[in-house]
Amino acid sequence: MGTTKKKLTKKQHTQIRADMSDAHDSFEKKLNLHAIYKTHDQELSHDLVQTTFLKTILYLQRGGKIDTMRSFLNHVLRGLIIDEYRKQKPTSLDVMLDNGYEPSEDRFDEMINILDGQEIIDLIKLLPPKYQKVITMRYLQDLSLTEMSDLTGKKQNTMSVQAHRGLIILKELYEKTHPE
Repeated sequence: MGTTKKKLTKKQHTQIRADMSDAHDSFEKKLNLHAIYKTHDQELSHDLVQTTFLKTILYLQRGGKIDTMRSFLNHVLRGLIIDEYRKQKPTSLDVMLDNGYEPSEDRFDEMINILDGQEIIDLIKLLPPKYQKVITMRYLQDLSLTEMSDLTGKKQNTMSVQAHRGLIILKELYEKTHPE
């Protein structure tokens, strides 16, 4: 993914705009969902996704090459989310209340979904390591089998089998913790 500084032709500039427009249409919603899941802040998530597209456009304009747009965008977004985590300082509830924060009850459904999702994530951590990795890539990072195969160097069929077996184990763990 090296870059070289060179002047783009009008055709190259038009192609970059078309590629990025297609990428935005195809991936913006999933990137936003991933960012919201990681940050729990819709405005921040939207800003991070827009910055992801901006950084990608600038990279392409500098002559960078991207093999798989979805993987590249996910990589950039993950970096931005990590940077955001590093910037944040914990704030106490007392300080937040003093600054005018008022907890509302209209986010109950959102909180329930977050808690349910966190419970599943906790169960994923109980899986054997090879299944943890595959389930995380497939269902939390929303990577395709091809992308997973490229990242791990394993065959797509292997990734598919491991994902299937991991889900079976995850289902068993869930049923043990939620007997009916």
